[in-house]
Amino acid sequence: MNAPKTSVPPLSTTVYPDSETASAAVAQQIADLIRAKAAEGRPCVLGLATGSSPTRVYEELVRLHREEGLSFQNVVSFNLDEYFPMAPGSLQSYVRFMREYLFDHVDIRPENVHIPDGTVAAADVADYCRRYEAQIQAAGGIDLQLLGIGRTGHIGFNEPGSGPASRTRLITLDHVTRTDAASDFYGEENVPRRALTMGVGTILEARHIVLLAWGEGKAAVVKRMVEGEVTDTVPATYLQRHASVQVVLDEAAGAELTPRKTPWLAGRPCNWHDPALVRKAVTWLARTVGQPILKLTEEEYNENGLSELLAQSGPAYDINIRVFNELQHTITGWPGGKPHADDAHRPERAAPFPKRVLIFSPHPDDDVISMGGTLLRLVDQGHEVHVAYQTSGNIAVFDDEALRFADFAAEYDQLFQQNDPAGEQFYQRVADFLRGKSPGQVDSPEVQQLKGVIRRGEARAALRYAGLDPATRAHFQDLPFYETGRVRKKPLGDEDLRLTMELLNRIQPQQIYAAGDLSDPHGTHRMCLAAIFQAIRQLKASGTAWLDDCWVWLYRGAWQEWDVDQIEMAVPLSPQELTRKRRAIFKHQSQKDRPLFPGADQREFWQRSEARNRTTAKLYDQLGLPEYEGIEAFVRWEF
Repeated sequence: MNAPKTSVPPLSTTVYPDSETASAAVAQQIADLIRAKAAEGRPCVLGLATGSSPTRVYEELVRLHREEGLSFQNVVSFNLDEYFPMAPGSLQSYVRFMREYLFDHVDIRPENVHIPDGTVAAADVADYCRRYEAQIQAAGGIDLQLLGIGRTGHIGFNEPGSGPASRTRLITLDHVTRTDAASDFYGEENVPRRALTMGVGTILEARHIVLLAWGEGKAAVVKRMVEGEVTDTVPATYLQRHASVQVVLDEAAGAELTPRKTPWLAGRPCNWHDPALVRKAVTWLARTVGQPILKLTEEEYNENGLSELLAQSGPAYDINIRVFNELQHTITGWPGGKPHADDAHRPERAAPFPKRVLIFSPHPDDDVISMGGTLLRLVDQGHEVHVAYQTSGNIAVFDDEALRFADFAAEYDQLFQQNDPAGEQFYQRVADFLRGKSPGQVDSPEVQQLKGVIRRGEARAALRYAGLDPATRAHFQDLPFYETGRVRKKPLGDEDLRLTMELLNRIQPQQIYAAGDLSDPHGTHRMCLAAIFQAIRQLKASGTAWLDDCWVWLYRGAWQEWDVDQIEMAVPLSPQELTRKRRAIFKHQSQKDRPLFPGADQREFWQRSEARNRTTAKLYDQLGLPEYEGIEAFVRWEF
């Protein structure tokens, strides 16, 4: 058998530890270009993108303007795209997006800002698009084009089928793209079916291109863009033909690239003294050849690019045994630690027992969706379990669900003769607002409060089912960054950190569970995790003593699971425990049947959760480890 074909990325890629660091670096690059052009007395022509990827870049540019005097007086900007039709003042308008994130906060000249016009008459679209192209040419062409990438491989709104000669035009959006945008529009049915976009050819004429991608959800399409064949089914692959392209990624988005996922196939030097890399290689080999770990042979190592590992650490039997034992030691039915037991090869400490446990849940249902089986185990085994619901989750409640509760409250008042005029007026205002609400309109503060009440009630019901008293064990933080009534959130602020540190100090947990899931399509999980990390770091820096006896475990949400080689604690679930977990999830009735913001996966959350748990268990089984109905997986964060 021949060694597998290796792949060397044709595109220049830079992988940063996180999106914040990457965004700061890109913003500095843009700032340097603006200043260099200004020093030459020339305009700096920027092609700008919207979406979640460039927001941190824009925030850093605003900071550079305010704190370091970066001027945008010489900047001419051209945005990639806009929904059609779309009024500039609409919540989802890219005109509004650019103003909120950048233009309203810097000194760019209004006449130098160009964004495709979503209000142009349909009969005039072709002429308008030709004029947009002409404006770019008249400005001297684009110096630096900023891009994101969609799951279909689109750049701008150039959907599959867009060729390298395509120019600015009106395009019909792919179903996947509309699904991904559904959260911004409060339902896929409200997403426009068409958009104006620069063409692939227009983009390729920029002198330099920087493409940004963050999170596990972009990893697969990034791999296709960087390492795949050039094809119009993935329009981003045409960037391979450009002489000056920079692909900027965080670690999650770059995880599938050959040099990072399988460096031994990319001709990269490998540190085979690193146990994590050995485990990654061996589990990959077992899955590639379809063999349990203990059956892997020296021939299979040699034939699949791992001869160097074999030469340094062989024979194969010794490597197999070592990795098999490492994986076996991740499995525990005692996530809080088994009392009075030898914990030398267990993922958690035996003492202290019982432990004070704090589970952080970004939304009011992430605790039971992501680690419901483990939560039930911790309660059954006698630990003091607390759950912190970091946000209200109010935007994820359907209007008709809120209206149902408003009607219930009004009838309750009549039936039991509460005769509370203020209460009656409150619920009448809620009902009137919801009945007259237009698609995509932000909820009134009262409706937001009511929807928050619905989510809190469901969270309490789930905790009661798990055997916890919500009065003492549920902590509703309602972090301020979330409370905008919109999918787009405020930046993490001092109050978010204060609330998080205050709760940590009050409970002083010996075990923390947090959502380490960066694929959440709304970004809420990412911000909630940042709040926890920053709070812990600040407490640690101040010498907080209880942190010396605290371990942090990261779970993942409804979108992604840890790779099997990353898992450090695997909690097995029996069929009965999986059923109990499902019933806890069912307590969140407003999210049942059809989540308001399902993301790319249209299944209900309980279905995704069970499929993920069963898939992880199947992987352990295929690698030759014990067979379980399901497994919940965790990675320890060393702070």
